[in-house]
Amino acid sequence: MSAAGAIAGILVLALNAYVLLGGADFGGGVWDLLARGPRAARQRDLVAHAIGPVWEANHVWLILAIVILFTCFPAAFARISITLHVPLALMLVGIVVRGSAFTFRSSGAGDARFERRWGRAFAGASLLTPLLLGITLAAIASGRLTVAGNGEGGRGKGFAEGYVLPWLTPFGLAVGLLTLACFAYLAAVYLVLEADDPDLREDFRHGAMRSGMVVLAAAVLALGLAGTGAPRLVDGLVRSSWAIPYVAITAATAAAAMVALWRRRYGLARIAAVVEVSLLVWGWALAQYPYLVPPELTVAGVAAPAITLRLVLIGLGGGAVVLVPSLYYLFRVFKMPGTG
Repeated sequence: MSAAGAIAGILVLALNAYVLLGGADFGGGVWDLLARGPRAARQRDLVAHAIGPVWEANHVWLILAIVILFTCFPAAFARISITLHVPLALMLVGIVVRGSAFTFRSSGAGDARFERRWGRAFAGASLLTPLLLGITLAAIASGRLTVAGNGEGGRGKGFAEGYVLPWLTPFGLAVGLLTLACFAYLAAVYLVLEADDPDLREDFRHGAMRSGMVVLAAAVLALGLAGTGAPRLVDGLVRSSWAIPYVAITAATAAAAMVALWRRRYGLARIAAVVEVSLLVWGWALAQYPYLVPPELTVAGVAAPAITLRLVLIGLGGGAVVLVPSLYYLFRVFKMPGTG
């Protein structure tokens, strides 16, 4: 594998890690919003307890993905960041508002009105940001981010045509819904294991099963709309040699997660849910490979000079020596039974 291909793989790994970890934090905000009934306050407390120790650390994966993109594939970074500056800016606002609201709510000192106001901001940003992330990924896969769309030679095009219509599509909205559903699904599966109270465990078990069905419906909807919204993606997901076994494995892991939840095998359910969502992320990446931004910008075609790629690989290797043990220690302290 070339250095550019290896770094592109690491980029997808970083995005995958962000979905599994940071995404579940956003999903926690969804369940904070949906908390109802006599156990609503305890449900929200469990969400806050689960997110509190790790939510800031989980953003390291998004930062890593962005740094890799602009360092190693600068032309792709420019195309994405210019053409999609509206959803990306809104997503950044959502990330900041969510984190700020979560922090401010915890300092309310029992003031119900204060906590309720910041709780709404936390939940609203937790809904908005995953939608925008999914819309952005769908726009990249759609093949609509052309040179003319980002203003390079696109004189005469209006703002909406150049910077709104490429991402505000039915396919993009469907992928945004799928992303939000995946995040809520992961959060519910994780919270089942976080809960010590049997009643709370049952609440989130039912939530995980419901959101798992929403993931399935949203995936079918997104695939149906991809025929016109992202035809190249459909070619990869449906017509390539690896498509049928890949889709079969993904469906099998989804079924395994639901069966495990039904039978209360929560450890197995978490493993299956993680694999299921990871397969969705990698399916998106593999279906459009070798393009970073279809239909023009390939991994090899927009890669930085070889010396840059080599230095980045060295830096990533050295950083992993520090980062991976540190994150393992963080999660061991706060997430593994009997260690925190």
